[in-house]
Amino acid sequence: MNATLPAHVCPPACTNCRLRKTGAFTAVKPEVLDFIQGFRSETMAVEAGGALVRENQTNAKLFTLYSGWAFRYKTLSDGRRQILNFLLPGDLVGLQQEFGDVSAHGIEALTDCSLCVFQNDSLWALFREHPRLGYDITWLSAHEEGHVDDNLLTAGRRNATERVAMLLMHLYRRLDRIGLVEEGSVAFPLNQQHIADALGLSLVHTNKTLRRLAQLGLHELKNGRLRLLNTRALARIAEYYDTPPRLMPLL
Repeated sequence: MNATLPAHVCPPACTNCRLRKTGAFTAVKPEVLDFIQGFRSETMAVEAGGALVRENQTNAKLFTLYSGWAFRYKTLSDGRRQILNFLLPGDLVGLQQEFGDVSAHGIEALTDCSLCVFQNDSLWALFREHPRLGYDITWLSAHEEGHVDDNLLTAGRRNATERVAMLLMHLYRRLDRIGLVEEGSVAFPLNQQHIADALGLSLVHTNKTLRRLAQLGLHELKNGRLRLLNTRALARIAEYYDTPPRLMPLL
């Protein structure tokens, strides 16, 4: 039955997880996988534009994004929005809410999403019974902090061209690591407003910068897909020199 499920739908059993078969994530022993299966309370689907977590929400849940794209954001009182980061399959979502009374940010589905939902009152049991999984969650938290540092550097010191080049490189590399590159391109559901909100640019400046990079032959955005045509030049512009990827934990 699991073999007939669409690739974007969470399988009933963690043993049939498509993400674990990509080679991007650390392997776990069968007994640990059984614990993760028991820790998972349900699966859920959220349509594009739907809220996974609302700003100032109480009792937000802990998720792993199985398929689709989402983004974390914060808004000001006048409606201006800052996208904090983009969430891709395999990302752990909602950990900050576990340590606060309300959600400090919102999370919106950029595309249709499928998620594994975990028992938000059993995190301590995970740390106690499987310290290795507790370490993995700590590692994911530190890894996320590294992304935040990079985003702060981008917003604070990179110019518009460097910011856009950095975003394109970073997202493409993340998608490549989880096996989502097809014939040299990746699905790219972001519109220019998303990019502007993530990089702290105006919509006009974002449009001009994307067109300039495309005219230089560095990338192509067509039919909702991104193709990098000159990764070496883009990396040099962005000063994006990623190291060979290590395997990521997956909850």
